[in-house]
Formats: sequence, C-alpha cells, structure tokens
Amino acid sequence: MQQNKHYGFSLIELLITVAIVGILAGIAYPSYQDSMTKSRRADAKAALLELSVFMERYYTANGCYTAGSCAAGTTTAPTLPFLVTPKSGKANYNLTVVTTPSSFTLTATPRKADGTSYSDTATDNPDTKCASLSLNNTNTKAESGTATVADCW
Repeated sequence: MQQNKHYGFSLIELLITVAIVGILAGIAYPSYQDSMTKSRRADAKAALLELSVFMERYYTANGCYTAGSCAAGTTTAPTLPFLVTPKSGKANYNLTVVTTPSSFTLTATPRKADGTSYSDTATDNPDTKCASLSLNNTNTKAESGTATVADCW
C-alpha cells in the first residue's frame, strides 16, 4: 500500500496562524505606542525640570525672571538654552516660557512633524492623556489633557 505524503500547510492551518499573529499584533502595537508616548513625556518632564533650574539660576544672577528690566509689567523672557526636546534627533516637544519679574511658567507642548505645536484640543495630538505639561516657579506641575497631574508627572 502506498501512502500519500503531504508537504506544506493546509489553508485552515495557515488561516489560524495568520489570526494568531493578527491578535498578537493587535495587542502589542498599542502597548508599543503607549510606551513610546510615555518615553517622550519623560523627556519633556526632564527638560522642564532642567529649564526650571536654569530659570532659578537666572533669577539668582539678575534678581528677576525677566530679561533686561525687573520693572513691574515687564514680561520679556530670557533666551532658553534649548527650545525642543530631545535636544538632538527628532524633536517631540516644543518648550516655551512665560515670565513676569517674580514668576515663570515653562510649558512643553507635543510637536507636529512641521515643527508647530498641537493645540490642547487637537484630536490628532499623540498624547491626549496629558497634552501639554507645565511647571512654574513654585514647582507647581500641571497638564492640559484628560489624565490627572499625578498620572502625567
């Protein structure tokens, strides 16, 4: 009696394999995206803390947080040492500062590919949980997204 030997896979075996790979990819890819968002957010937080130290050193040297004059009503901010994070490679956040003679607020806003910032209400913002992160001279941390400050910071 002669036996027929089959080489290869049946269509059912192939479809089951494709389904399993699809399910695994459906779970893994969102987790990867979330991990990348958290990594970029960590870079932004570190940059805000570094710029906060820069602003405190500036205050110690000049007696106020504004550039030029310490007169009331002056809001000209000093030039920050860097305006995006990370400092090298593809920038993910734009960094800005708003000052008065006695206070400052640093803000990190997610950056679009063209270099502009997303608005806090943009639906295509890659970080809708936290959106923009901010830090002021009293070390008050804030975010403009749907999550809590504790979740973002």
